[in-house]
Amino acid sequence: MDDIVERKVSGFIVKIERPTCIGSKNCIKAAPTLFELDEEQICSFKENTEGIEPELIVEACSVCPVNALFVDDQEGNQLVP
Repeated sequence: MDDIVERKVSGFIVKIERPTCIGSKNCIKAAPTLFELDEEQICSFKENTEGIEPELIVEACSVCPVNALFVDDQEGNQLVP
C-alpha cells in the first residue's frame, strides 16, 4: 500500500501519511464516518465519505497526536497540521 493515501472529501484534499500513524483512533472518535483502522491498525478512509461536514474533517485531522493527517483546501493551502 502507498505511504500516503489521499482523497477529495467535501472540497478538501485529505491525506493520510501511513508510516506516521500510530493508530491512536483520535481521528475516528472525531469523525467515525470518515476514518477507520485497517487490518494493520493504521488510519484509512471509510468506503463512502460523501457529505461529511468540512468542520468535522478539519477537527478530526487536527486531533492526530503525530500529525499523520493533512488537509488542503481547494486552492492547495494546507489547513492541517
